[in-house]
Amino acid sequence: MASRKTRKIAVANEKGGVGKTATIVNLGAALAKGGQNVLIVDMDPQFNATQGLGVALEDVTHSVYDLLQDAPEIDSRDAIVPTPWQGLDLLPSVPDLAGAEVELVDAEGRENRLKEGVAGIDGRYDFILLDTPPSLSLLTVNVFAYADEVLVPCQTHPYAFGALNELFDTIGAIRRGINPKLKTTGVVATFYDQRTRVSNNTLERLKSDERYGPLLFDTVIRSNTTVAESADVGKPVVFYRPGSYGARDYIQLAEELAG
Repeated sequence: MASRKTRKIAVANEKGGVGKTATIVNLGAALAKGGQNVLIVDMDPQFNATQGLGVALEDVTHSVYDLLQDAPEIDSRDAIVPTPWQGLDLLPSVPDLAGAEVELVDAEGRENRLKEGVAGIDGRYDFILLDTPPSLSLLTVNVFAYADEVLVPCQTHPYAFGALNELFDTIGAIRRGINPKLKTTGVVATFYDQRTRVSNNTLERLKSDERYGPLLFDTVIRSNTTVAESADVGKPVVFYRPGSYGARDYIQLAEELAG
């Protein structure tokens, strides 16, 4: 495979329930549908992105946990699982990943174990999208140490808006101490419901905020039950129901991200 410029994007938010994993799975699928070569790296011990791409735990031989523990003994290419959709691959998670927090705490260079584990993948994909746990952890730090960009999903709810400052402060600390290349690519509003005052007010706050407004994507991900249905059957919404609002929103976000 010819070498290419790879965009390594962490999808992160320290608050749960903001649509982080749905964004990872469906944005990755939309990029692949548009002709991009995409790898999704599931760094969340809850392994929702792995399940959202229809991969069962019993079918996983090697996972990102093995790469963190045993790199460079395990070749990252042996852990990558092709999905049923062309151009979309997965580096799966397993529940054991939760133990990596404790197991790596005293390891030398612990914040760079992911970078070491996936050495050699750069250049094989157009996009590497990395899912993160919904909290600041050693796993999140590993993702930020490897990635070049951060994409921030923000639910259009006051609690999610209020949590953004803490995340942006974390990204700034990582940039100063570990990875000076890391930049915030953008904030995407999720779970938007134009019928509710809360959603509309939060979206307006995002647009008018000096810190977040300039980073806000034009695309808004609307509340859509089809996205949850697609996750339940392990099939990204752009393939599960291409004509749905959810599919159209993620395809538009993919086009905006790819530029």
